[in-house]
Amino acid sequence: MSKRFLVTPVDRVEKGCTGGGAGTPLSGTGNGAVTEKTVPLEYAREPYRYGVNSKTDTGSNDDLTLDLRRGDGTPKESSPFINNSDSEQGNIYEGKNMALYEEEMDSNPMVSSLLNKLANYTNLPQGVKEHEEDDDNRKKEVKAPRMGTFIGVYLPCLQNILGVILFLRMTWIVGTAGILETFCIVFMCCSCTMLTAISMSAIATNGVVPAGGSYYMISRSLGPEFGGAVGLCFYLGTTFAGAMYILGTIEILLTYIVPNAAIFKSDDPSGEAQAMLNNMRVYGTCFVTMMAIVVFVGVKYVNKLALVFLSCVVLSILATYAGVIKSAFDPPDFPVCLLGNRTLSRRDFDVCAKVITVNNTTMTSMLWSLFCNSTNFNASCNEYFEINNVTEIQGIPGLASGVFMDNLWSSYSAEGSFVERIKSPSSSPSIVSKKEDDLPYVFTDIMTYFTMLVGIYFPSVTGIMAGSNRSGDLRDAQKSIPTGTILAIITTSFIYMSSVLMFGACIEGVVLRDKFGEGVSGNLVIGTLAWPSPWVIVIGSFFSTCGAGLQSLTGAPRLMQAIARDGIVPFLQVFGHGKANGEPTWALLLTAGICEIGILIASLDNVAPILSMFFLMCYMFVNLACAVQTLLRTPNWRPRFKYYHWTLSFLGMSLCLALMFISSWYYALVAMVIAGCIYKYIEYRGAEKEWGDGIRGLSLNAARYALLRVEAGPPHTKNWRPQCLVLLNLDSENNVKHPRLLSLTTQLKAGKGLTIVGSAIEGTYLDKNADAQNVEKNIKALMTTEKTKGFCHVVVSTTMRDGISHLLQTAGLGGMKHNTVLMGWPHRWKECDNPVYWKNFVENVRDTTAAQLALLVARNIDSFPSNQERFSSGNIDVWWIVHDGGLLMLIPFLLRHHKVWRKCKMRIFTVAQMDDNSIQMKKDLQIFLYHLRLDAEVEVVEMLDNDISAFTYEKTLVMEQRSQMLKQMQLSKNEREREIQSITDGSRGSIRRKKRPSLQSSDPDVQATQPDDKPEEEAQLIHDRNTASHSACLEKDADPEKVHMTWTKDKLIAEKNRNKEMTVSGFKDLFNMKPNQSNVRRMHTAVKLNEVILEKSHDAQLVLLNMPGPPKSRQGDENYMEFLEVLTERLNRVLLVRGGGREVITIYS
Repeated sequence: MSKRFLVTPVDRVEKGCTGGGAGTPLSGTGNGAVTEKTVPLEYAREPYRYGVNSKTDTGSNDDLTLDLRRGDGTPKESSPFINNSDSEQGNIYEGKNMALYEEEMDSNPMVSSLLNKLANYTNLPQGVKEHEEDDDNRKKEVKAPRMGTFIGVYLPCLQNILGVILFLRMTWIVGTAGILETFCIVFMCCSCTMLTAISMSAIATNGVVPAGGSYYMISRSLGPEFGGAVGLCFYLGTTFAGAMYILGTIEILLTYIVPNAAIFKSDDPSGEAQAMLNNMRVYGTCFVTMMAIVVFVGVKYVNKLALVFLSCVVLSILATYAGVIKSAFDPPDFPVCLLGNRTLSRRDFDVCAKVITVNNTTMTSMLWSLFCNSTNFNASCNEYFEINNVTEIQGIPGLASGVFMDNLWSSYSAEGSFVERIKSPSSSPSIVSKKEDDLPYVFTDIMTYFTMLVGIYFPSVTGIMAGSNRSGDLRDAQKSIPTGTILAIITTSFIYMSSVLMFGACIEGVVLRDKFGEGVSGNLVIGTLAWPSPWVIVIGSFFSTCGAGLQSLTGAPRLMQAIARDGIVPFLQVFGHGKANGEPTWALLLTAGICEIGILIASLDNVAPILSMFFLMCYMFVNLACAVQTLLRTPNWRPRFKYYHWTLSFLGMSLCLALMFISSWYYALVAMVIAGCIYKYIEYRGAEKEWGDGIRGLSLNAARYALLRVEAGPPHTKNWRPQCLVLLNLDSENNVKHPRLLSLTTQLKAGKGLTIVGSAIEGTYLDKNADAQNVEKNIKALMTTEKTKGFCHVVVSTTMRDGISHLLQTAGLGGMKHNTVLMGWPHRWKECDNPVYWKNFVENVRDTTAAQLALLVARNIDSFPSNQERFSSGNIDVWWIVHDGGLLMLIPFLLRHHKVWRKCKMRIFTVAQMDDNSIQMKKDLQIFLYHLRLDAEVEVVEMLDNDISAFTYEKTLVMEQRSQMLKQMQLSKNEREREIQSITDGSRGSIRRKKRPSLQSSDPDVQATQPDDKPEEEAQLIHDRNTASHSACLEKDADPEKVHMTWTKDKLIAEKNRNKEMTVSGFKDLFNMKPNQSNVRRMHTAVKLNEVILEKSHDAQLVLLNMPGPPKSRQGDENYMEFLEVLTERLNRVLLVRGGGREVITIYS
């Protein structure tokens, strides 16, 4: 390597360096201008090694592809690694040791440069950190991420998983479902998240995963349709999670911290629940507004407070464990008052007794006044109060109390039931009456059952995606994501399972079932167990739920922004915009609005199942993505995380689906309908994205399997449907001449068969490759406009004839090959100077006949209806002359399934000869159509054996005279070129022989005969194409020495007179010729049949007619075209049909 080289700033290199090769001068102006120096060869080859970076790519991280181009600018190959800038296109490689690869190096990077850029590749985090650092709209240098597994994955997952359900509902679930069933609920949910984490780890370690979390992984694994549907469901789940956390925050605030802050209050105990819901709505709206403002103003403060929120969660859990240990030898004092076996609320009385003794005087207590109409001992009291004793028990008996066995089984109840102690004696059944609603009992607020508790609990195990969402901030994402996520799930699963056991072993059952702690003086139930004080749990849970709500309002808008910027849902693209620094302002407003919907529901127990559905659907598709990729064994599926298997992913997917329906079957159906609608919308209107997803790989595998099955044999007649090959003609600008052919194809697709739209370009593939791609692009755009679903196939061939032949032979694959060819009639074929135009048409008819393909030829195709037109009435007339498989009857049936032809009636005409019984023919045809299940009117037309008219005779004569005249007046192009070439070769030989003696001769006369110009040019001038007639008259055995190489005036006049005489004699022969009798008979048939069709079907919307076969001898091709012209003359829309030689319709089921 050269020791002397010049390092310049990036912008100056891009502006001043034009060639980039060795010896290219770099010049600059102004201060610090670069003086004219030589750039070494190594610098030109590998500018990245010396600090010259390409233009920064501002595209999305998922489009990290290398645009490798050939020298002619056409795409050559795509690399799944990095972006190639425009400056690389100008690199010149002049090393002689790699001269063999010079052309490749012009478009592809050297290995050393590629590896250097790969090693230095850093994925910018698309999170709030980048947005806050970009406030001044200037790109700053981003340091390499340094977050490890513990800080980057483990702690964020821990913070997101542990949350509001643990503090507010865990004890209630344990008390209601019992220890065994609660343990089953926790185990199922934790197993679901563990299996999902295994699948997610496999996907996350299969290459670089930019920020975007589950949406990115699902969309790139299952395609834009699934990705958009599940991504939006995940977004809704995250948004409703924010609503749930805010509702939990308000519940802690109004129930346990400042109950007097309630705006709505009710003197009637039965109205307290509704008043609480109204308070939740008012405070929730305020909290949503404040949190949205905080997120909008400064998200970086939310991130800085994340550690504080996490500390609150950890301290609260440690306080709970400390309280459990302390309860083993010193249980806390939280007495619970029971009347019989019913729990009493401690908010309205102080002493748990009917009577109290004050100064040796016995008097009634406050509890007495609540159940009796006066404070006197002879007052009328509640019957249940009179016959049952009041007892006081410890709400937290401790770890060694043996209450574990009492809480082992479930205790479900209906809404409004008493919270009762199972073991306590009771003298009357628990029947709620209207009078007892006002008494200070603790009632259940909702009906409880196992599946409902699953839906409420599941949100407590969500949040496992927090690590994958921060993949851009990790030092080694492929190592940290699996390790941190799985360790976090193991930790939280241990916390939840141990909490089930601890709560069941330490807390009395009636306290566990007391959702809001009314029996323990309004304390948070889990707080009563904590040490050193219940306020540790109350304050900690308040801040942790508040922080979780802020995190949801921070993450959900960015998820929506990522979906909007992908462009897969067109109407959401507005939410991809935001502030100048990238903050998703519009997405934040949408998130706050949807979150407000959850706030208006106002019940945490009703919101939790909703977000459970969306998260479960997201996890289900993560498992599906991993299972599909594993089963397909795509070459790109190479995860670094090896501890996965498709059976685990399938089990996780099944478990997610089961939990959805276990939690709430109607919510599950609603979530699936929402996802299905989004899927179909993206499929129908969304932008097409090719992300190499597994669904397309699955489709390829399914297609391969189906093709192999179809290849086993030809389809049965009952399965036959028109698989169309549509042959399109192009104009001089490579646009389709007759787009209505595609409209007709779409209208024929009631059979749902294959459609291949083909065309041919004349030339060589190397020269016409770009034109072929443009034609294919134009045809595909036209197919989209005409709603023609199928494939496009454009071939380049030396002649149009060969190109169409290649299409007929090679289009399709395996069993999915075309069986029907659709093309247009050669319009104005008589006026065309080039007979190749109509001869190619006849040859195509021959080819389809040889290949046993059905043929449809549309006459006057431009007058056929478009897909937007509708026929309100009319007939589709079928003229059944010969039976060639039944395609004539099948096509109207298919057309009438389309909206264009739906109101048209089908009529079938058949022709009877002299010896036929027309009445019997009509009956037989009606029976035949009945068995075919076709509704059509039947008419038999009798064609009498009339004499051939003078008109027919004259028309045949004119046809043959015209054909003969063209043969005499025009030589084929190939014959003329061969004759000219043979004469030219002979003339050149004569010139060379004359030239040799002249070079040796000294005679001035001989030398004077040699022209000054080149003899080759003279020979080409003399033997112009206009001399073809003269050349044909030369004798083959003439001596080349005697050929005259110049034209004199006399010879030119003589040649013209000779040609004139030959033409006059030829015309005399034409006027004296007689027509061929076979042609006269054919013309007679065409004329008579055309007359009958015009008489019967002049007002038909479409006429279908058997197409006669082409002549065996190519001498009669022009006559064949004339017959078809006469047959379809003066008919508006005609479809000539020629069967493929097999039955396509059957009477059997």
